[in-house]
This record gives sequence, structure tokens and C-alpha cells, in this order.
Amino acid sequence: MARVFLTGNLKLLTGGAAQFDIDAHDVRAVLRALVKLHPVLAPHLEEGIAVAIDGEIFQDAWFAEVGADSEVHIMPRIAGG
Repeated sequence: MARVFLTGNLKLLTGGAAQFDIDAHDVRAVLRALVKLHPVLAPHLEEGIAVAIDGEIFQDAWFAEVGADSEVHIMPRIAGG
């Protein structure tokens, strides 16, 4: 199972839980599993996030592959100007 970490304000929405072991093959499946565990995350995950999989950062990469031993970090998207 992939080890998934929530960062920033996202972990405040889960009662402080910031680490999850999730069986998923891509980012979209990871997000679905997180919403199933904590439905309050849904609108926040839909409004834009950045995802790091094994140290590589992705934005809007719903189908980026997640391996069984991957480390996935989900964070609010950082706006730039």
C-alpha cells in the first residue's frame, strides 16, 4: 500500500490525521479513498492540489501512477504570480 501524507490545512480537516496507508494505482484512486475516509476533504481536493509521488511533483495529474510502495504527499496548490 502507498503511504499517503496530507500537508498544510488539509490535515486539519481530518481531525489531525495526516498519514494514511492506501491501496491505489493512481492519484485519482488515492483521492477517492481519502474522500471515502473523510468526506469533508472532497471540495478541497477538487479545487486544486499538488501531489508529490516519490519526490516528483505533479499538478492535475489524476492518472499519475502510484506504486504499492510509493510515498505520496498531497498539498494545497501554491498560487504564484
